[in-house]
Amino acid sequence: MRIVNMGGWPLDEGPHEPGGEPLWNESCYFDFVSDDGEVGGYVRLGLYPNWKRAWYWACLVTRDGRRAEVIDHEAPLPGPDLAVAGDCYEATHDVVEPFRTARVRLAGAGLSLDLEWRTAGGVYGYALTPRYEIPCEVTGTVDGVPFHGYGERDHSWGVRDWWSLSWVWSSGRLGDGTHLHAMRPNLGLELPWPAFRVPPGGELEQVEGCTVGTEFDGDRPARSVLRFPGRATTVRPIAFAPVTLTSPEGAVAEFVRALCRFEAEDGPAGYGWTEWHQPPDWRQHSWWS
Repeated sequence: MRIVNMGGWPLDEGPHEPGGEPLWNESCYFDFVSDDGEVGGYVRLGLYPNWKRAWYWACLVTRDGRRAEVIDHEAPLPGPDLAVAGDCYEATHDVVEPFRTARVRLAGAGLSLDLEWRTAGGVYGYALTPRYEIPCEVTGTVDGVPFHGYGERDHSWGVRDWWSLSWVWSSGRLGDGTHLHAMRPNLGLELPWPAFRVPPGGELEQVEGCTVGTEFDGDRPARSVLRFPGRATTVRPIAFAPVTLTSPEGAVAEFVRALCRFEAEDGPAGYGWTEWHQPPDWRQHSWWS
């Protein structure tokens, strides 16, 4: 298994000692989309130990308009096993084999998941912040129905202030087997922002010089273009699954996430997830590059 650009911080799938900042956060994401793009979803468990709560999100969408979700912004902090429960749900998040296999089980009102993420091509660690992303094959059941598809999972820890910075994050798999990932915060600076791809049947490779631009229709993104060297890919939303986030001081941000179709300029198409985070002042930033 190839591990790229880990940035000198610990290679660690387990929980970390919290910092002293009020918004210090540790989170795990798991997203998925079926082979045909008809159904997809994501799970996020975020721990705010100094705010004395956890955030738990599980969202499921379909191409024909179904949307089911469990959103809990006042979940009790879990123990090291990362098992959480609320009034209408119970969920577990297990690393079965570090950096290779993870499993999520959720029993909730109107939504149940039992899915396994198996690493496909390697692990990508960010150089600028303690975080890693892992492209995966995903199998199991969704609402009791057998599921096969692809997705990505990640793990990060550090200060997470949702109300001060906008960004675009995108991860998908094309029909030829290529996994793509790009992330770009809107800072007005040109830095080596995180980007990678996994060629069909190959190993993960870091990509330099990737840019991301977005066009909006009102507040909702209409499309983004991921410009990888040698291949530009257009990302178009199929079904949105946003979450509204309120800070301790009452500021409101919109976490806009969508199941998307990915269309490469040279032909291959596929599916994945993209997010366009909108803090209170997001319109002051340029989203097209």
